[in-house]
Amino acid sequence: MVTGGCHCGAIRYEVQGEALTHALCHCVDCRRHAGAPMVSWTMYPESALTITKGAPKIYASSPHGRRHFCPDCGTGLFYVNQEVLPGIIDIQSATYDDPDAAPAPVHIQTADRIRWMERAHELPQFERYPPQG
Repeated sequence: MVTGGCHCGAIRYEVQGEALTHALCHCVDCRRHAGAPMVSWTMYPESALTITKGAPKIYASSPHGRRHFCPDCGTGLFYVNQEVLPGIIDIQSATYDDPDAAPAPVHIQTADRIRWMERAHELPQFERYPPQG
């Protein structure tokens, strides 16, 4: 079982079983909704998800796409598209209590990837903040 929730704790969920897939999505829609260069998603049958606390708000981000997020803190949580992915729910894996437990094996929608993300792994790295001055 996987557990997770939003930033403020108003929404909590559990997921049973194995994910169908896990991917880092670079599409424009995901980037703009999250305000991030990519979003990590795990795909499950909708029946695998149980919301144990709270109720997400739902936003129609496209004619068939529905994004679920916390109405209090704004954390993106789930995505469904009954036209393209019937019976499937995508869960933002960065909202898991232990996101390291399920590493993403692939990048998707790279045709939309921000160019500088292709080499982001080559940038200098700091455990916290870079030295000042």
